[in-house]
Amino acid sequence: MTRISLPAYGMGCAAIGNLYLPVSDDEALRTVAAAWRAGIRYFDTAPHYGFGLSESRLGAALAVLDQKGEAVVSTKVGRLLDPVEQSAGERHGFVDAAPFEPRFDYGRDAILRSFEESLGRLQRSRIDILLAHDLGPLTHGPESDRHLRDFLAGGYAAMQTLRDQGAAGAIGIGVNETEICVEMLERVDLDFILLAGRFTLLDQSALDRLLPLCRQKGVKLIVGGPYNSGILAQSTRIVRDLRYDYRAPPESVLLNAAAIEAVCERHDVPLPVAALRFPFCDPCVASVIPGLAGEEQVEEMMERLAYPIPDALWTALKTEGLVRTPRPEPVGLP
Repeated sequence: MTRISLPAYGMGCAAIGNLYLPVSDDEALRTVAAAWRAGIRYFDTAPHYGFGLSESRLGAALAVLDQKGEAVVSTKVGRLLDPVEQSAGERHGFVDAAPFEPRFDYGRDAILRSFEESLGRLQRSRIDILLAHDLGPLTHGPESDRHLRDFLAGGYAAMQTLRDQGAAGAIGIGVNETEICVEMLERVDLDFILLAGRFTLLDQSALDRLLPLCRQKGVKLIVGGPYNSGILAQSTRIVRDLRYDYRAPPESVLLNAAAIEAVCERHDVPLPVAALRFPFCDPCVASVIPGLAGEEQVEEMMERLAYPIPDALWTALKTEGLVRTPRPEPVGLP
């Protein structure tokens, strides 16, 4: 399988593509620069994030910062960007994004075109990890089978070719649901899976089938969305603008988050600290990539990583039935 070694933590770059809130070009550059100074060397982006804006901003930043070629970059395929005249306002969760509209296409030619366009925006000659983006019924509903057929009939082979030629270092999928991961692993060979929001303190559904299958096949997991869209990024008592899976959280989720926070507080650990460290309870996890926007969020992340966590916290969470990992404490941290 893949020989790419990922650092334990990286930066998710959807936020510098204006996810939910507009970010200036300068603030995006300062965010990436702050992450670089903090030692972060893995950056995940996608054409969908700001409709090219995130890739362009990351590419511009790394062109200045990464003179020695140290950065590991992952991006995605599965959407093409069609020009539009009007780009102001919010579209698909991105505010005042680039003047393009995303269109799903998982066919061979579309995958190759998307890859080449990403190279241009990122100002790179190759992509370290190339991921097929948002396959599965959660995104596509009744169109899911059609898109999956297109991918298996041509898009996957195109990604294999790019990897075989050295244009991509590794291939995989980047999704928000576990069942499509299991189906893909049973049908094709993957190097990585980037899974957002499904191996967190609030959602451990990856434990059921996906993580055992990853161990069996030697596939590494990249965990996106460790805060589940923000609900775990602050105290549950701060209820303003809370999001879970990109929308307002249901009451059951709020209660579960509050129960986890209560255990964390008994062990003097802030909830976001535990959320950021939790995914390393499973050795299949290669990297965790919270989204970052602004120098303050970078500093906050580094403070959370340095915060001491007693082993008793993980034992207590497992004893109270709030986590169900095979190991009670995180492993594999640098």
